[in-house]
Amino acid sequence: MTQTPAQNQTAELTWRDGILPVSTRFDDPYFSLENGLAETRHVFLAGNDLPARFTDGFHIAELGFGTGLNMFAALLDWQRAGMKNPLRFTSFEAFPMAADEMDKALAAFPEAHAIAAPFLTEWAKGARHIETGDLIADIIIGDARTTLPAWGGAADAWFLDGFSPAKNPELWEQPLMAEVARHTAKGGTLATYTAAGFVRRNLATAGFTVTRSAGFGRKRHMTTATLP
Repeated sequence: MTQTPAQNQTAELTWRDGILPVSTRFDDPYFSLENGLAETRHVFLAGNDLPARFTDGFHIAELGFGTGLNMFAALLDWQRAGMKNPLRFTSFEAFPMAADEMDKALAAFPEAHAIAAPFLTEWAKGARHIETGDLIADIIIGDARTTLPAWGGAADAWFLDGFSPAKNPELWEQPLMAEVARHTAKGGTLATYTAAGFVRRNLATAGFTVTRSAGFGRKRHMTTATLP
């Protein structure tokens, strides 16, 4: 039986080699120490054909906020693309990290860390809707199986970055994938690091056109998908 997280539940961490956060709840690292930022760019940005698809008002949504690395990687590309209006980013997170933990984790990636301070300052104050000039972020805390159905938005691109399907299967089940589809703009896309068969089947059942793509590093495959 899966526990429905309360609003005040937080991440439970250990630190591998002093710099890699590992969830003790799911026994899974938050990112690859091999090169977490490069993996984010390969899986979530290139996997959604970003930054090429960026337009004013572009909205990214995510399952699994974690350290915020994916958001900051997207924001770096948004800034480099010279976009005039803020990037909209909504993420669903059951067990949020504290600001000092996020800061420590992001320090492994100087590019991302360099732009994180305005967000982390507000995060430390308890803000979950944060505007920093070129970013409008909403981090929705709670069980995504409850919070996503209640969300009124629709994303142009999704980052599915929950913990491993083998360790956190509830975040990959068909009803939640159907909610992802329901909250995707027409022609929208998604990407995820996993190529697990049941995940791809659940996405296809939800209405996505699913492709198994080349993974990053030692991972042979990943998944991308488009909503027709």
